[in-house]
Amino acid sequence: MLLYLVTYDISCDKRRKKVSDLLEGYGRRVQYSVFECVLAKSKYDELRQRLKQRVNLTEDSVRFYPLSGHTVSQVEIWGEPPVTSVPGSVIV
Repeated sequence: MLLYLVTYDISCDKRRKKVSDLLEGYGRRVQYSVFECVLAKSKYDELRQRLKQRVNLTEDSVRFYPLSGHTVSQVEIWGEPPVTSVPGSVIV
C-alpha cells in the first residue's frame, strides 16, 4: 500500500462535488481540494477509473502523487491535521 496525495482543480461545482464525495470514500481530506489516500494498487486503479468518469479533462485537473514510506517520513507539517501514516508490513 502507498500513500497517494490526490489534488484537484474542478471548474464546475457539480463535478467538484462528485469528485469530492468520491474521494471521501477513499481517503481523508487534508485541505479543500487535497486528499491523502492509503491505497493498495487495485484500489488506486479503481479510484482512477471512477474519477475519469467524473471529470472533464479539457476543463479540470486531477493530480496523483504517490509517496513511499521513506518520503512520508520526511514530510514536514505545520499545524493540523497530521499526515496519514502508511501501514507497515504485517507478518502472520
